[in-house]
Amino acid sequence: MNGISFPNLGIKEFFIDPVAIDFGGVEIAWYGIIIATSILTAILYSYLRLKQQKIISDHYMDLAIATVVFGVIGTRLFYVLTNLEDYKNFWDIFKVWEGGLAIYGGIIGGMSALIISAVIKKMYVPKVLDCVGPGVMLAQAIGRWGNFMNAEAYGSSTEFIFFGKSFSLSAWAQKNPFTMVINDGINEIAVQPTFFYECVWNLIGFIFINIFYKKKRYDGEVALWYLGWYGLGRMFIEGLRTDSLFIFNGSIKVSQLIGLIAFLVCLGLLIFFRIRGFKTQKPLYLKDAIEDDLADSEEDNDNGTDN
Repeated sequence: MNGISFPNLGIKEFFIDPVAIDFGGVEIAWYGIIIATSILTAILYSYLRLKQQKIISDHYMDLAIATVVFGVIGTRLFYVLTNLEDYKNFWDIFKVWEGGLAIYGGIIGGMSALIISAVIKKMYVPKVLDCVGPGVMLAQAIGRWGNFMNAEAYGSSTEFIFFGKSFSLSAWAQKNPFTMVINDGINEIAVQPTFFYECVWNLIGFIFINIFYKKKRYDGEVALWYLGWYGLGRMFIEGLRTDSLFIFNGSIKVSQLIGLIAFLVCLGLLIFFRIRGFKTQKPLYLKDAIEDDLADSEEDNDNGTDN
């Protein structure tokens, strides 16, 4: 049970239990419920987008299952690989209930599985990524509230770290209306609700992307919008986080570096394609895939089966 308050907003302390339901010792955490909700939201959004492109339902289920499974594996694997010193026992790697997930690993794992599955189904990958990307952004916005329920993934109220350089935040934190105080029953600390900052950032990006979605000039442009926008926001928000993963002897935050790379690469590609006047939008399925599917349908009809 954690006590939460927002003194600069006049919100007095209230208490949050990370456990939503307890069935005789079998606990279901709010974190799990919120993450599951975020995944289902991404699946629904992606399905509606891909349905507009006339995706075959069975193909969508294959894409969704592969993306979710390898996305979850990726979140864990990325965290483990950047914290190998904490895993002396091989079996400790599988103890996900003890914490240790990294969102960039989920993006890499899920996107890799999505691309491979789309290639196998002979689908035009850039169009698939455009349909799925905004849904992932919305899922990230929702999923961050799982951190709120656990009173975790918060930011420092004293310093901001930007690629190894530290800047004082004390004066700003005292005036910031969103400065949050967490009381875990032992300590009471003032923190920055980075989960909230990232949620708002992703929601703004999601709204803008959907407003301009139909104005995209080429397939893959929406995916670049998503990755660039998320990378830019995460690069700065990560500067506040107190639970960051570090590389280069603890001097650089992993998520800041990846965020910077994602932003610069996406921005560079967007500018390059705009200068070149690139305008390419293709059907969801490649021609031979459509012909194969029609042939299968005709064969099923001849055999008296329902496809």
